[in-house]
Amino acid sequence: IELHPQCAKALNYRQARRAPALRCERAPDRSDNGDMPCSSHSDSVHLAAPVLRGLAPIVHPGCRLLVLGSFPGQASLQAQQYYAHPRNQFWPLVGDLFGLDLMRLPYALRIEVVRERGLGIWDVYAQCRRAGSLDSAIVDAQPNDLPGLIVRLPALRLVAHNGSESARAMRITRSLGVEVCRLPSTSPANASWSLERKRAAWREAFVAANLI
Repeated sequence: IELHPQCAKALNYRQARRAPALRCERAPDRSDNGDMPCSSHSDSVHLAAPVLRGLAPIVHPGCRLLVLGSFPGQASLQAQQYYAHPRNQFWPLVGDLFGLDLMRLPYALRIEVVRERGLGIWDVYAQCRRAGSLDSAIVDAQPNDLPGLIVRLPALRLVAHNGSESARAMRITRSLGVEVCRLPSTSPANASWSLERKRAAWREAFVAANLI
């Protein structure tokens, strides 16, 4: 993967994600299946894990809010759909903010709806090795070309990082001339935030980006 020069300069993701440059805003990791991380993961398990590749961005030229996750969980990779695990609160929360029951729509139609309303979806990592779905198990992560995407979104008002692992890339997104915020993870394992508090925080981002 050839990195955008600004991205490569800002942070060398070609090193293992244990590199000191990535150790920012660390919080308890959570996967999109709601599991809490194990206390440790052996190097042998990491090395045995296959290289996983993420999903293509969902964007529209009129995108005003770009939500960045970390990397798709197992359910999302298997389905080739963002936030595919049924316990992840992303789609119900977004649907609630838009006043729509997105969960009743086929995935392809959901994507069409959010794109037309100015919401974009992507992840900070393009590929990695990971045993299971936990963010804490991610190693050898390589970034998506965030600068290359953002420069193609002239209407973009806000980049929102969904959770602590995604927020580790804020040093990159903050350098790209657009407002950036960190949102509480939509994982149900984020027990310190009630659904109501999550909705309130996400609503602020949607309002700031003029989505609602």
